[in-house]
Amino acid sequence: MSDTSVSGFDLSPPSEDQRARLEAGLDPEARRILLAHGTEAPFCGTLLGEKRNGTFCCGLCGLPLFKAGTKFDSGTGWPSFNAPFDPAHVVEVRDTSYGRERIETRCARCDSHQGHVFPDGPPPTGLRYCINSAALSFTASGEAFPDPLERGEGSIVAP
Repeated sequence: MSDTSVSGFDLSPPSEDQRARLEAGLDPEARRILLAHGTEAPFCGTLLGEKRNGTFCCGLCGLPLFKAGTKFDSGTGWPSFNAPFDPAHVVEVRDTSYGRERIETRCARCDSHQGHVFPDGPPPTGLRYCINSAALSFTASGEAFPDPLERGEGSIVAP
């Protein structure tokens, strides 16, 4: 099995040293969400109103997760997307917390919590990836993707 996605990104997990460095740089809210599977309050995330062309990336390791063109206003108070940047970049995990069954979404490279996916989104997928702003970073079109793992991916430019 290859550790490179179809879109050309290295999916191998960060080393222990890389992970410790990345985690040390998180603010308390991002740490609570990405590492402890928390949720931010609705309608207060910094990326909820982001409307520029670009890509939403993992807030921990920088892996591109969602293209701006798949973002839509779900009215839920969290950034919502109908498809991932690359299906290999988002992992779905069964979540039975809070007495109900949901599908949690995690970054395929660093396994950080992003949010949940629900089957009530718009066409063409019918999916709603409900993602915490604090779990993401934004890269505008034409800018280099973040490369916090220093793997040489920063030279790839966001579409």
